Amino acid sequence: MKFPKTKKKASGSIPFGYELTEDGKQLQAVPKQIKMLQDAIDGVIDGRIASLREAREIINNASEDAKVSHQTISKYVKQEKIDRGLLDPNTPKRQYNYHSETKAKISAQRSLREKKKREKKLQAQLSNLKTSLKKQESLQTKLDEPADAATKEGKIVEADDLELLPDNVREEAKAKEVIFQPNEGPQTDFLAAPETDVLYGGAAGGGKSYAMLVDPLRFAHRAAHRALILRRSMPELRELIDKSRELYPKAFPGCKFREVEKIWTFPSGAKLEFGFLERDADVYRYQGQAYSWIGFDEITHLSTEFSWNYLASRLRTTDPEITPYMRCTANPGGAGAHWVKKRYVHPSEPNESFVGADGLTRKFIPARLDDNPYLSKDGRYEQMLKALPDVQRKQLLEGDWDITEGAAFTEFDTEIHVIPPFEIPIGWERVKGIDYGYASESACVWGCVDPSDGTLIIYRELYRKGLTGEDLAVMITNMELEDPFSVQGVLDTAAWNRTGTTGPTVGETLQRAGHKLRRADKNRIQGKIQIHEYLRVQPSGRPKIQIFNSCPNLIRELQSIPLDKSNPEDVDTHAPDHAYDALRYLIMSRPKVNDIFNQFKHMRMEQAYTPVDSEFGY
Repeated sequence: MKFPKTKKKASGSIPFGYELTEDGKQLQAVPKQIKMLQDAIDGVIDGRIASLREAREIINNASEDAKVSHQTISKYVKQEKIDRGLLDPNTPKRQYNYHSETKAKISAQRSLREKKKREKKLQAQLSNLKTSLKKQESLQTKLDEPADAATKEGKIVEADDLELLPDNVREEAKAKEVIFQPNEGPQTDFLAAPETDVLYGGAAGGGKSYAMLVDPLRFAHRAAHRALILRRSMPELRELIDKSRELYPKAFPGCKFREVEKIWTFPSGAKLEFGFLERDADVYRYQGQAYSWIGFDEITHLSTEFSWNYLASRLRTTDPEITPYMRCTANPGGAGAHWVKKRYVHPSEPNESFVGADGLTRKFIPARLDDNPYLSKDGRYEQMLKALPDVQRKQLLEGDWDITEGAAFTEFDTEIHVIPPFEIPIGWERVKGIDYGYASESACVWGCVDPSDGTLIIYRELYRKGLTGEDLAVMITNMELEDPFSVQGVLDTAAWNRTGTTGPTVGETLQRAGHKLRRADKNRIQGKIQIHEYLRVQPSGRPKIQIFNSCPNLIRELQSIPLDKSNPEDVDTHAPDHAYDALRYLIMSRPKVNDIFNQFKHMRMEQAYTPVDSEFGY
């Protein structure tokens, strides 16, 4: 190989074997490096050096100043072979053997896979761009049309639509007409919550009512959407209805409100209904209905969870684009605070999602007065709350759920004291307690005694208003037809009193109908103490009383009945207490386990039903 002593510098790099001249314009050979390079070339050609890479390593290890690549050595080797006549200059650049062909195929396959992957990625990007373009075109159509025309088509510009616009245009569009803007914090969290069942509760003035009105509008553009907002009574709905009259026509021009039915109809065909639940039985107003959104405003006013459980079964929709939700708002306290706390507040930390025992995703979002800048900024509303009595102040100002207004039976727990119905063994003693009323409810509760441990099982109830003595007698007789024995019991002493007429009393009417009854022991204080004793969990882990879940009125009263503020030893007689009184009479009658053989003497076989027994009492 001939290496010239000097040559012109052709590039910025200095090739191995050469160095710059003093003027920096020429390259001059470095004899030491040239010799190393020539020895490497000869070694590769003669076979003394196995590969070009080995030749490179030899040179680079011996030279400290300059380095050479195996590609450079390959170029010199090729030229040397041509000079020696060992290689035809016209020979193809590369000759493929079996292995090199296999490598080429693998490389080609790899390249093809990479190109397909790239193609797929580009197709996805193109699809996203087409979707974005379509959305922006749709948005532009909405913005270009008159408001009433857009509404007729169900075209509502939503927040997600506005995000497609440029920043300056988006801000201008947002500021053009703001119908409702949620307060940052809990109100925003409530409206954005993805959980199926959410309670927004705590201090008064946090913006809960407006949130309750706005949340069902999330699907108002869908024709299949059906929403239901509930309060305890119709008069309490008036404030919500008035607020909806201000809000809904602005958000959905053309929507109409039917005053008689209390129903909003939106341009899309969606409907929102206002309803009330003054009593548990009011839930049957909604029997057979289906709702995609159900909201309870001030849910703690519902004394039991019966209404919630029933209406939860109404939550469904046929539209796959609609997600069903249940939403509740509340202040701490009220008749239903006990079960509301147990369902929403106790299972998890505030603002943390969890799964309830019923399988629904659930969350409790606490409300604070500070969340509403319109009420908190001047301080007057806060001062009004501070002036309330201590219990109400802690509930309404501080949002304290641990403060109660004296529930009479705090130990009552539906998970412990309420059980599903089962078939009662034929030999168990059965008794009943009756509290009579005409203008108010008449209540009768039936119980049986488990002979294994003496536990009282309440297995049936009657709870009805406006019954005469004859009506009550007929209803009790019909309900006892399935009992194998005639059921003896106790009756409110007031039912034996005459009212100035010469006719029979209610007690006498029941006796003439064949019901074996005696006067109840009406000692209120001792009766309440006995109920506490029966509710206490025994060392066996079982309380002395359990109630079938088919007795909702008794369950409701035990959950919600408050203490008498003037006499804490008794319950508040102004609260619904008819099923409670019937239970108190029954327990004060000292029900016990009877001799099984004596019991079978009174068993009805094939003869007609005759509830009067030959022996009195039990």
